[in-house]
Amino acid sequence: MIVVSSCLAGLKVRYNGSHSLNEKIKELIDKKEAIAVCPELLGGFQTPREPCEIKGGNGYDVLDGHAIIIDKSGNDVTDLYVDGAFKTLAVVKQLQASTVVLKESSPSCGSSYIYNGNFEGIQHEGAGITTALLRRAGIKVISENELAKALL
Repeated sequence: MIVVSSCLAGLKVRYNGSHSLNEKIKELIDKKEAIAVCPELLGGFQTPREPCEIKGGNGYDVLDGHAIIIDKSGNDVTDLYVDGAFKTLAVVKQLQASTVVLKESSPSCGSSYIYNGNFEGIQHEGAGITTALLRRAGIKVISENELAKALL
């Protein structure tokens, strides 16, 4: 079983109420080979919501208490992201998922890149908080960009 970001399955759960449909992921969902989750909704966010970014590091730094996640207005929303990450980990463990495919660039789901925390549209290498937590638990996390290669 594969767990995927809900937005990649075509659900309108992104911060702005949109989705990031990936046809291959939709196919896996339709074949019941994948389950969709949204760590941000599991953490208590609504759609739409303000965009958020990690300030002062990456998802590992957030888990270690050295960085925070803020919304565009400057509110600290770290606790909601942490809660969503742990709830996602529980789902992944319950399903005994072999792979998790999360949306690149998200402060929650980014696996290779995240935004720099200044709301400038600039990305840097780093993982989101859910990716960091899952990887620390020994779970394989990839982005939608790596999916085709992973399925070979």
